Amino acid sequence: MAPKAKGKATASQQPPLPIEDLFTNLNRHIERSEFEQAVKVADQVLSVAHNDEDAIRCKVVALIKCDSIDKALSIIHSAQRQNLPFDFSYFKAYCLYRQNKLDEALESLKGLEKTSETMLLESQILFRLGKMDACVDVYQKLQKSKIDSLEINLAAGLILAGKSSQVQEMMEANRIKASSSFELAYNTACSLIERNKFTDAEQLLLTARRVGQETLMDDNLAEDDIEIELAPIAVQLAYVQQLLGRSPEAMQAYTEIINRNLADESSFAIAVNNLIALKGSKDVADNLRKLDRLKEQDASAFQLARGLDKLSPKQKEAIYTNRVLLLLHANKMDQARELVAALPDMFADSVLPVLLQAAVFVRENKASKAEEILSQFAEKFPDKSRVILLARAQVAAAAGHPQIAADSLSKIHDIQHMPATVATVVALKERAGDVDGASSVLDSAIKWWSNAMTEDGKLNVIMQEAASFKVRHGKEEDAAHLYEELVKSRGSIDALVGLVNTVARVDVDKAEAYEKKLKPLPGLKGIDVDSLEKTSGAKHIEGAPVVTEAHEEGKKEKPKRKRKRKPRYPKGFDPANPGPPPDPERWLPKRERSSYRPKRKDKRAAQVRGSQGAVAREKHEAGATSTSSSTSNSKSSQAATSKVSAEQSKPSSKSSRKKSRN
Repeated sequence: MAPKAKGKATASQQPPLPIEDLFTNLNRHIERSEFEQAVKVADQVLSVAHNDEDAIRCKVVALIKCDSIDKALSIIHSAQRQNLPFDFSYFKAYCLYRQNKLDEALESLKGLEKTSETMLLESQILFRLGKMDACVDVYQKLQKSKIDSLEINLAAGLILAGKSSQVQEMMEANRIKASSSFELAYNTACSLIERNKFTDAEQLLLTARRVGQETLMDDNLAEDDIEIELAPIAVQLAYVQQLLGRSPEAMQAYTEIINRNLADESSFAIAVNNLIALKGSKDVADNLRKLDRLKEQDASAFQLARGLDKLSPKQKEAIYTNRVLLLLHANKMDQARELVAALPDMFADSVLPVLLQAAVFVRENKASKAEEILSQFAEKFPDKSRVILLARAQVAAAAGHPQIAADSLSKIHDIQHMPATVATVVALKERAGDVDGASSVLDSAIKWWSNAMTEDGKLNVIMQEAASFKVRHGKEEDAAHLYEELVKSRGSIDALVGLVNTVARVDVDKAEAYEKKLKPLPGLKGIDVDSLEKTSGAKHIEGAPVVTEAHEEGKKEKPKRKRKRKPRYPKGFDPANPGPPPDPERWLPKRERSSYRPKRKDKRAAQVRGSQGAVAREKHEAGATSTSSSTSNSKSSQAATSKVSAEQSKPSSKSSRKKSRN
């Protein structure tokens, strides 16, 4: 057997580099941001020095920089299973944060030392979880650490925590200008939007866009990359235009952002949602197609794509809410029901899921079911019950359940004594037939406003309406008591008039005493009341003007004489020589006039001219015999009789034809 030929030595047969040289190469690749090469070199190090801590750490960081989060996390788990004597909890928490497993990430940070790195990661996790108060507390503790751009994140946290007014104070305390970076200018503009300073916010957003363009052009970014980076500013500018009432401009801006598709996923989703909200219920099918672009492709039901994890819970909730409303408008009840059932788990701290469930039931004509789930939620979460009870009242009132609606409004303690609420509850109870309940609501409101030390005008309004209500339902004594209080305490003329009208039904003498306090009406001095009572009363004549003031005796108006107008004659007509009278039958159709004679048909047209020996069939047409018809006194009846005789005079024998020739 021939010996094998010796070939060149392969790369695998080459002796490995010393570990010092491998670490040198690894450090060089990391400094040059060549992370894929760094991963390969780290594997070479681990092949020589198994379980080396520095090599594993460098490999994990390089994989994270390459966005290979799953691979990095698997290496960390492998190290934990081997019980290696080093801790990767920080890197594990960051990988879980990148995978949007926020609760697990926060749990992984527990027990670690509170360094600036761990606290910064904790603040980011809390921000993503929507726990803004805790996030702001961590940011404020980090202010002493001199972390770059920390004020940008702190401003965002303050805005989402509902503390927009503190953004300006924070910037003044740190001696920072809003225009120092386009990110800070953007966040400051968002704080102005929350404070309803829309014009100032628009100007600051324009400044942010200008600063951003200059900064990114200095970094040599391409135009498309610059547009993607500044997309949040463009979307926010369109939103400000929408708030300022410039809807066409906002709609055009949203449409351009969507059509160009040069925006990050979060900005694109916000532009789609705001455009749908701006359009309302117009073109529902097109709006649903736009929302489908935000859907996770592999999911059967509607679920936001994974790239939209950066959206805040409030923004996600708005998108899901608009999706449900569009499905209701499109009458796709199965999809709406399925989506609504999944919302309580997504947004456990929000009231919108139960409101949407009630909306679905109302759309299905199940108002009682909607009232039931709203009532259960209000009892379970009394601190969130205000909006729920208002919704329940609206559903019940629309469904014809006034008592349920009134009870729901009465349970909202902070508004139950407001005039609008009192008027609504009284009207609902009155519709339900509960007059005593409505009266007690008015009495309770009067008592509350009497003890309150603010706004006496509201007490007057409620007392006036309460008195009018009691008069309307036969409670004259209670109404008179209210009117008396108004007259004594406020001197109200309207209350005095109401008092006179009310007391006159019970005590005439008392009514006359109060009547003397009324100012006399002008023009009533010359009226004799006794003689006026003896008359039968004035009769109303349609079209006659109403007399508002009585005239004094001795002054009588002279009747106005009607002016006689000269008759208008046609042009060229001389009334002195009118000529012959016009024909009285000029307006009648010709066939109905006495002078009408029908045309005779030509008999020669009936002659047959054929070959010799042909037999011609005689055809006789009906003739008009006006002379045989009897003459009547009316010329119109004479014309009608001649017409009938013409239709019936069809000769049937030779003798009749001979007579007609004569």
